[in-house]
Amino acid sequence: MLSEDDPLFANWDQDTTAIEDRYDSQEPALVVGELAAAAEAHAAQLEAVDGENWQRPGRRSDGASFTMATISRYMIHDLVHHVWDVRRHIIGVNTA
Repeated sequence: MLSEDDPLFANWDQDTTAIEDRYDSQEPALVVGELAAAAEAHAAQLEAVDGENWQRPGRRSDGASFTMATISRYMIHDLVHHVWDVRRHIIGVNTA
């Protein structure tokens, strides 16, 4: 979004990715380290965004529009949301 004007992003199927990447058989300790490193790298990228660049647009494959600011907030929300999902699963709380 910073290097291309209003890019269109292909659909990402989270369920297909989970199956193809075998999320169920990954080592939790390794995944935690990988997530931490990815979060640090992503935070550094976001720290470099300034001024009007936060308003640069992009679109999902379904046509929904967002900006650097809104997609960044959504990414944080999504991570927090999934952490709660995992916690509920680990302690056996029914989310249905």
